[in-house]
Amino acid sequence: MLSRARRIIPSSLARPGLPGGSVSDRKMRRTAASLSSVWLGVARPGFAAGLFILLALTILGPMQPKLHAAQAIIVNTTSDDNTSGDGLCSLRKAVANADAKSAFLPQCGLAPGFVSIVAQHLASGFDDLRDVHMRVGALPIYPSNSLKYNLTWSTDGLINEYCNRCEAIIDGERVETQPLEEVDRFSLDGIDYEAFNTSGGLGTLCETLQGKVQNLNYKTVRYPGHRDIVKTLIRDLRLGSRRALLKDVLETALPITYQDVVLVFVTVSGMKQGLLTQETYAKKIYGQTVDGKRLSAIQLTTASGLCVILDLLMEGALPQRGLVKQEEIDLNVFLANRFGKYYQ
Repeated sequence: MLSRARRIIPSSLARPGLPGGSVSDRKMRRTAASLSSVWLGVARPGFAAGLFILLALTILGPMQPKLHAAQAIIVNTTSDDNTSGDGLCSLRKAVANADAKSAFLPQCGLAPGFVSIVAQHLASGFDDLRDVHMRVGALPIYPSNSLKYNLTWSTDGLINEYCNRCEAIIDGERVETQPLEEVDRFSLDGIDYEAFNTSGGLGTLCETLQGKVQNLNYKTVRYPGHRDIVKTLIRDLRLGSRRALLKDVLETALPITYQDVVLVFVTVSGMKQGLLTQETYAKKIYGQTVDGKRLSAIQLTTASGLCVILDLLMEGALPQRGLVKQEEIDLNVFLANRFGKYYQ
């Protein structure tokens, strides 16, 4: 069993934006409190964390560890701020203030989360890294509007991805890049996609791979044409500075859907045994029914990602104290876990 440790609870729980309606803040906090033996970050701050903890507990089923109450540290900002005395608590501050008996595991989920595990797994097989390109998208299976998109998760999180600056490594230098730029196009299984810069998906990989890779980036995958319309809304019509209005527009116009697919596409290139080599991981994950409850693909991948990490921690397969980055988790161990099967 796990020893006492602190817990992390987001101070504002965003509207889930998913089928089934909203969940009360009180209920989310009670559920989060039941995970008080570890610090768990779901995807990123503000990403409807409480909802996915509830989904995780649904999948976990009878697994009910004996967890003990502990002091809560409240993360109340999504910035990377580390200034003392400003009344804000970022994830970076939370890590710095965690005591030596705490295990801190932020960014559990899909992206950041599983995609970081995949990228590090591929990168570890190279003698010298050149490029690490990470592409993830949660897409409707049956697009039927000009955006070719339906809401599948938190609208606030979606807007943050489209509006906030992005991290990357370019020519060995760690930099910030503009969202909605640097559009790539590719095909998978005969279907065309586009990918463009969005914020948050790299997690801690920039820190981990800085000095080891020439180019590292993360982009969100959509159907072709989506980026141009979104850029018109956010940049040309300046709705990026009126996020409440943008949220209302999106939630009024775009229906939610359970019929989605999660696409994970990671490409790594570099030198291996004296040859310039490329390796790619490509996977499509669809929604499933779990214990009689229908889960969309984005619900399933996020919740099961959290469950895997919690399961491995309880088994002693992960460090029991300090910061544990997602990319430190072995991909094969992740997939072999009883909850990792949903990614296979």
